[in-house]
Amino acid sequence: MKPILTTHDTLSPLPRLLVGPIVRAALLEDLGRAGDITTDAVIPADARLRGAIVAREAGVVAGVDTAVLAFTLIDPAVMVSVDRPDGSRVERGEAVLWLEGSARSILSAERVALNLLCKLSGTATATAALVEAVRPHGRARIVCTRKTTPGLRSLEKHAVRAGGGANHRFGLDDAVLIKDNHIATAGGVRPALERARAAVGHLVKIEIEVDTLEQVNEVLEIGADAILLDNMSPDALAEAVRRVNGRAITEASGRVTVATAPAIAAAGVDLISTGWITHSAPILDLGLDVA
Repeated sequence: MKPILTTHDTLSPLPRLLVGPIVRAALLEDLGRAGDITTDAVIPADARLRGAIVAREAGVVAGVDTAVLAFTLIDPAVMVSVDRPDGSRVERGEAVLWLEGSARSILSAERVALNLLCKLSGTATATAALVEAVRPHGRARIVCTRKTTPGLRSLEKHAVRAGGGANHRFGLDDAVLIKDNHIATAGGVRPALERARAAVGHLVKIEIEVDTLEQVNEVLEIGADAILLDNMSPDALAEAVRRVNGRAITEASGRVTVATAPAIAAAGVDLISTGWITHSAPILDLGLDVA
């Protein structure tokens, strides 16, 4: 049976150059100083294993490349066949990928592969739930933040894309985002915006966070590429969108859940940003079943 697809047909995989060091570091952490002493003691060196990583619950898959790499870094001879690439929906009991090869190799790589695959699939699944929640209520896109697991940002942001979301900044260097503490320290919205505009190049976008309609008016007098509307009620968001009237991208953040997202989207904002899809999403339960 063909998989039910979400985004995998348009989702580009991350370069191996980015993924490799992360997976390698995870394997080195797990193998420690002596390797997998349990598997080496219990499993004969010539034992073979055929099995599948199977979904214990429904969700959206992400991180398949990390799992494949975990097995093949341990043993390039392990054969891997992928049934559900990143961005695919999977139902309970369906296989994500199949493995065949040295039992020792597969068992030694199992935990690292599952740790990454379950975590990233959890992010993709949470993102997809928000995307579905807002779809009937406006044009808003779900975007992530910099609230990512240290060292895993590229993987978690990829997982957001696998779930149908989009990415905000990847780091401090790819756009200006003036937050409330910047404003307080700089002495207000106007000086913060004016200093930012004077300091950055013509290709750098400038976004500023506000939490009142009065601040929205002030930003519109000076100009910004995007306005982050933080912790505003749906009514206030709708009024802010009306005042902006297309002169800047509008982004809502704060208290975003599957339950609250539809009303936020209905206010007419362009983007809804949330950190929990990367820092607090529950894993998608997946496991290795031996055939």
